[in-house]
Amino acid sequence: MEYKKYKTELHCHSKEVSPCAGEPAENIVEKYVRYGYSTIVLTNHLTEHVLSLGAPNGTWEEKVKFFVDGYRKLKKAAEGKLNILLGAEICFPQYNNDYLLYGLTEEFLLSHENVYDTDIYTFHDNTWQDIITIQAHPFRCNQHIIWPWGVDGWEVYNGHPDQKSANAAAKAYAETHPGRIYTSGTDHHDKGHFPAGGILTDFEIKTNEQLLRTLRGGYYSLIEEEDIRTGKKRL
Repeated sequence: MEYKKYKTELHCHSKEVSPCAGEPAENIVEKYVRYGYSTIVLTNHLTEHVLSLGAPNGTWEEKVKFFVDGYRKLKKAAEGKLNILLGAEICFPQYNNDYLLYGLTEEFLLSHENVYDTDIYTFHDNTWQDIITIQAHPFRCNQHIIWPWGVDGWEVYNGHPDQKSANAAAKAYAETHPGRIYTSGTDHHDKGHFPAGGILTDFEIKTNEQLLRTLRGGYYSLIEEEDIRTGKKRL
């Protein structure tokens, strides 16, 4: 079934938290409204390095506040224009892979100090009921394919214009594991990045519960705007 009405971004970084990102919340909102999106899942980097930059020598509560404040700033800028959900791109010491988290809450972070100080298998075993874990750009350079049941699925389309994410290889691999979750995301970072990924649904995604139910039930189509990713088309 093809879904067409509402656009949700599943991979977006903002300047307020991710040091590799250069675009602030207000600009992101303006851009995504122009491209017809209804929801953004903000997936800033959740690593010891990033949180230490934001709250040097801070307590865990202060580090979480820094991380969540980025979400609050985007949510405030988007008020009345877009739905904003809290997500993350986490990296564990094992393999140096990146994983997208959906269903994340501030309460979860506060109750899991140094959440990244574990391995992907332990994390997924302990959180799979409440959080969906997706391996981001699994065939990008320096990423490693793990045991497939260590995640809920894979990002099969990454819209970053400057990275070689080998989307075709990611999709081909994911299709050898039917019934898992396949996602798409822009991997937005900077002014020159335009919305090229995400999912399409027939209903507006406003809550974590709706997002998890949509992804687990397969009630969506992938957005794969290759012309936008490669710069051949702009709104």
